[in-house]
Amino acid sequence: MEISQNLKQKQLQKLAMTQQMQQSIKILKSTNEELTKLIKQRELENPFIEVHDSHPQNSETVDFTNLISNRQPSLDDYLLDQVHLTMRNTPIRTLVIYFIENLDDNGYLKLDVDQMTHDRKFDPTLVADALTLLHQLDPPGIGARNLQECLLLQAELDPDAPQLAVPILQNDFEQLVNKNWNQIATKYSITEDDAVAILQYVQTLSPAPGLGYQHPNTEYIYPDLKVTVNGGIPAVTLTKHALPQLTFNQEYFEEMNQSDDPTVQSFVNQKKREYDQLDSQINQREKTILMVGQAIIARQQKFFTDSTHPLKPLLLRDIAHQLQLHESTISRAVNGKYLKTDFGTYELKSFFTTAARYAADQELSTDSVQRMIQNLVANEDPHHPLSDQKIVNLLTAKEIKISRRTVAKYRSQLGIPSSSKRKQ
Repeated sequence: MEISQNLKQKQLQKLAMTQQMQQSIKILKSTNEELTKLIKQRELENPFIEVHDSHPQNSETVDFTNLISNRQPSLDDYLLDQVHLTMRNTPIRTLVIYFIENLDDNGYLKLDVDQMTHDRKFDPTLVADALTLLHQLDPPGIGARNLQECLLLQAELDPDAPQLAVPILQNDFEQLVNKNWNQIATKYSITEDDAVAILQYVQTLSPAPGLGYQHPNTEYIYPDLKVTVNGGIPAVTLTKHALPQLTFNQEYFEEMNQSDDPTVQSFVNQKKREYDQLDSQINQREKTILMVGQAIIARQQKFFTDSTHPLKPLLLRDIAHQLQLHESTISRAVNGKYLKTDFGTYELKSFFTTAARYAADQELSTDSVQRMIQNLVANEDPHHPLSDQKIVNLLTAKEIKISRRTVAKYRSQLGIPSSSKRKQ
């Protein structure tokens, strides 16, 4: 009998999302208002953290109603932003948008997808791919058809989920809900305590991922960045007043650290680490927002220097590739973050716009063409207003090829009445 041993070495790469990483992501994603609440909550939990309000009374306070409509931000808005900034205009994107329009307030998809596929004779592969893209949007669990799928989607996207959470949620959901520990433990060769731990993890997941995106109306905002133009060159800086100042009470820390009680020393050191982590994560958030802001301004320089404020086509992936960051990081860095200029305040995500093929030798954004239409109408003869076809002809003379139907659509989006209604 011959006995042989084979030693094989296999290299695996796996992302382990620690609690610290999760907090970093949460801090980057948060608006100034949300982060202020988080900081003040940490102040209550940590005796060494001191928070000082740095919001000014006058200079940088901006009336929110001058920036966007009073309409409360919705789950649809948040999801559609992700779709338009990450997906090309294809049939699969159209289907994803259709699914988003059929979500309820909890984020569940209220459609019989199989029946829809059959009735409308959709390609099942196209439908499946659209569902997959929907399920990859933030927040995790969005687009689920029921509670089981909602929890399963969140577990699948969580690198820190227990190893058996996904198969148990997928195949033994009823057993888990009914707390049949013995059957689960026997089937998966684990202890009942392990099965209980998986349920405890599942209970940390959100049964209604859409509810967290129903925000109350906000009257004021504090911009994160400020742009100044010197010699025709725009420069961006962080605004130091956007968040409350975070300081560490060193004197109180040293006083408590002199205790001979190991429990007290352990507590003191843990709270010191928590402060260091929070301070580092807030500083990293500021650096990321500034870096993304600088990249946006470099791409959209004419918006800040030209009186017509034109925008170039720009996608999240363009900035992500330039900065060597993930698209999701760029999305978190621009959503709910604002930039102040001498002529107004703008959300960072408003500088991203898709390209339109209007000219072979010219890169134009949809926004730029809409501005041209707006300017043409603003300068028209009120007694002989421009028809949609006349606008097409004027744009064609500038080598911008556009259909009359597209002009009508853009005119409607701009709130411009038809020529017959504009005539004086």
